[in-house]
Amino acid sequence: MDFKIAKEMLKRILLVTFTAAVLACHASPQPQQMVQGVSNIVPDEKQALVCKEIVTLIENYNYKKIKVNDSISSVVLDKYIKDLDPYKYYFLASDIKEFEKFRFSLDDDFRAGSLNAPFYIFNVYLKRYNEWIAYSLNQIKTKYDFNQNDSYVFDREKMPWATSTTALNDIWKKKVKYELVNLKIAGTPEAKNVETLTKRYQNLKSQAAKVNNQDIFQTIMDAFTETIDPHTNYFNPTNAQAFNEDMARSFEGIGARLQLENEVLKISEIIPGGPAFKSKLLSAGDRIVGVAQGSAEFEDIIGWRIENSVAKIKGPKGTKVRLKIIPVGMELSSKPVIVELVREKIVMEEQSAKKKVKTIQSDGKPYKIGIITVPAFYADFKAARAGDPNYKSTTRDVRLLIDTLKNRDKVDAIVMDLRANGGGSLVEAIDLTGLFIDKGPVVQVKDIKGAIEVDEDTNAGAIWTGPFGVMVDRLSASASEIFAGAIQDYGRGIIMGTQTYGKGTVQSSIDMNQLVNPSILQRLAALVGKNVAGGAAGKDGVAPPQLGQINLTMAKFYRITGSSTQHKGVMPDIEFPSLYPMDKIGEDTEKSALPWDEIKRSNFTPVADLNPIKPELIKLHKERMAQSLDYKILNQDIADMKKREKEVSITLNQAKLKAERDSLEAKALEKTNLLRAERGLPPVKKGDKINKEESFDFVEEESLKVMLDLMKFATPNKDKSVVKATNEFK
Repeated sequence: MDFKIAKEMLKRILLVTFTAAVLACHASPQPQQMVQGVSNIVPDEKQALVCKEIVTLIENYNYKKIKVNDSISSVVLDKYIKDLDPYKYYFLASDIKEFEKFRFSLDDDFRAGSLNAPFYIFNVYLKRYNEWIAYSLNQIKTKYDFNQNDSYVFDREKMPWATSTTALNDIWKKKVKYELVNLKIAGTPEAKNVETLTKRYQNLKSQAAKVNNQDIFQTIMDAFTETIDPHTNYFNPTNAQAFNEDMARSFEGIGARLQLENEVLKISEIIPGGPAFKSKLLSAGDRIVGVAQGSAEFEDIIGWRIENSVAKIKGPKGTKVRLKIIPVGMELSSKPVIVELVREKIVMEEQSAKKKVKTIQSDGKPYKIGIITVPAFYADFKAARAGDPNYKSTTRDVRLLIDTLKNRDKVDAIVMDLRANGGGSLVEAIDLTGLFIDKGPVVQVKDIKGAIEVDEDTNAGAIWTGPFGVMVDRLSASASEIFAGAIQDYGRGIIMGTQTYGKGTVQSSIDMNQLVNPSILQRLAALVGKNVAGGAAGKDGVAPPQLGQINLTMAKFYRITGSSTQHKGVMPDIEFPSLYPMDKIGEDTEKSALPWDEIKRSNFTPVADLNPIKPELIKLHKERMAQSLDYKILNQDIADMKKREKEVSITLNQAKLKAERDSLEAKALEKTNLLRAERGLPPVKKGDKINKEESFDFVEEESLKVMLDLMKFATPNKDKSVVKATNEFK
């Protein structure tokens, strides 16, 4: 995230030159312990360098000011093992006992750039995983008795580790039986079930064979950084590119979504407006079997990892790529069609802010309410820095949507839907708030030295001054909480939903390549001994290796009232039951999360005081809920979900399992038809597809009714505090 404090810190960080880093990690490497019966994967020099520098960054610039010591080492080991094998399907008790020798040494290893211990652990895991696949493939053709009253324990998290291979075999055999009984209940023939499951396990075997040291390094760093705090994250080069493309809501390529199916890359969707769409030469379902850059030779990509294939197809705008295509419906042995495309910048409009208008009737009068759905706080910083006047950003998109809602749709109110919006750019949260207030402070940021900066909206005038509401849920986090909190603190609108996530920390994205002297990168490239895709070639013609990116927690958010959003999040004015388990999702469920605290209140003037009318809004909301079938069923669904969460095993008796499934399906169908009847829709039968137009968002619908109440109560007939609100709602 971009913010002034982080920029100043980064300037100081970039003054540091790690001139001895590569030499230190390469001078006298310790031999890695090998695992018998598996192709051992080992770390490389650039990963050793990155590991060392992440330790330095965490110890010097992370907000926690934490020392990487034996205590951290112990937690990292436990987390790493749990990340690999959360339900204890693979490791034996003897493996876990052996790993104890690493408990208090990982901190020293990471500081020295040694990754031998966690790579060894992963190789043991890979051996067990391959043993599971091999054993399971042999068990698929076994004749099972589906009339037995045995059961399969699918959640073994709280159970002890298996003490022998025989014990693990029993677990895996029951897993195979469970998958077969599921296929059998679906009504497919036994021979087909065996074929389906065999292909499934062979695919797992194939994917396991494609695991590389970048995958392992990512898993190790995830365990390490998340032990420090939940939001300090390292991204390897591939993941860093994906993260930045997601933030920018754009990428450069042909404009097609791709997926791997039976070792072959398939086009799952053509993105409107992109080169693939405009060419009219490609369709969803087409398979790509070869890729060539410009006039270069084709490379056969069958069996490649999907990210490697995608990297070949993506590329800078204006460059040519040729594809060998097996059209949908044709046999894979058919002669490929050659398609040439010129890459362009693709804007992912479907993942950007959108609007819709709904009309609700009250006292015989129609009210039009605009709903703006914002999936994230995104911004194409690269395009902005390059001076692109049309760079992609949340605020720019929403501004255009509001203009349409005001001038073309003539809406009476606007609701911002931030449900499941996990945040993004801090700058965008501030700028977006500025569309709804005149000007003033939006958020306070405290850095690792305790210095507090007040970030303000400095643009005078609001784009929308009418009635306003914000919808949030448990997945609304970070920038979403800044925006919702500011709207609430200014009295600018009503917040509706559930308590938000509670992520009140600030991360700065740091390109690891920027921390290392270019000459060291060139020497490292020579050590690695190969060209790395995406890098600019150095003097010797070898591209410097890409080291990835770290999002480092360097500061903390505070609302303008002085209250942190950390842990507590934003409490809505109008509450709904949470669809997500509050005890499993949220910052307050993270062991390494920073605590809640307060700082001094900022100097700001509220737009309005909505507190006098909130009790009446809540009262009317509760009255509707008491009469609402949707509300009753929602609460019932939540209760059923909590009950299912406690289950750790399931029957393998076909008749019993089918009866349970049929009962659940019957209850779900009954509830669906009760709700459809209430809305005047015809009933559906088992297996019927419900049209998208007939879907119903109960929370959205009730939120619109709350907005209607807000408009009615914000009238000059009420006391002065509400008159103040009315003057804003013009």
